[in-house]
Amino acid sequence: MKIFKKFAQIITFTIISLWVLLPVFLITVSTFSSKQEVYKWPKNLLPKDFSLESIKFFFSSYGTISSFKNSLIVAFITLILVLFISIPSAYAFSRYYFKGRESLKIFILMTRMLPIPLLAVPLTSFYITLSLYDNLLGVALIHTAMALPFSIIILSGIFIRISKEYEEAAIVFGASKLKAFLKILLPLSLPGIAAMLIFTFITSWNEVFAASILTVENRTLSAHILNLLDASPLYFKYAGGFFLSVPAIIFIFFIRNYLMKMWGGF
Repeated sequence: MKIFKKFAQIITFTIISLWVLLPVFLITVSTFSSKQEVYKWPKNLLPKDFSLESIKFFFSSYGTISSFKNSLIVAFITLILVLFISIPSAYAFSRYYFKGRESLKIFILMTRMLPIPLLAVPLTSFYITLSLYDNLLGVALIHTAMALPFSIIILSGIFIRISKEYEEAAIVFGASKLKAFLKILLPLSLPGIAAMLIFTFITSWNEVFAASILTVENRTLSAHILNLLDASPLYFKYAGGFFLSVPAIIFIFFIRNYLMKMWGGF
């Protein structure tokens, strides 16, 4: 029975992995194939005619390089803002009991229930009033608002699982509350913070709708590709999909590597 259960788990995880990785693999193969080979079907497991034509064409298109830089800047700003807002917020939720705490948690999550398309017109009008329209900071702010609810809930759950006794012991030995937090709680919660950073980066990097309606000239890469999608050839779309996926995969790889080391893996 145990062998059957283990075999079923292996089969299930294999199917899920193939479901997730196969599109990424096909996009990668097509990106490094010649323009003629892109239109052939079925796809080869490896490019018969290895070529960088699609990548050259992708980056030679007007606005692609600047939009790629814009995405990196927006993602970096979003990470910083979420980090500095979610950590103290999650700490307050996990360490202090106050009236309406659970209701406030639910309210924070409810902010994600409002679909961006319904907010498009008022949000655009609001951004124009604040001179944040077509501004990278404005895009980073909306991405921060989208990532914060889950980030706060994730971190508060991590902080709750860390015993208060560690901080209390540090305070007994002369540490201030801030020092106890920085020296005790923060290092112990780093795996959870790393997981939160993965979620935040992917949210910012892949978000397209808000970036599209709030920018015209200073578009992020996802908004730029969406804007050119109908008029672009197939090899441009494959290259776009590849460069939308790769930075997120690299970021996850390095953070995951750190997580494995924190948890005693290799």
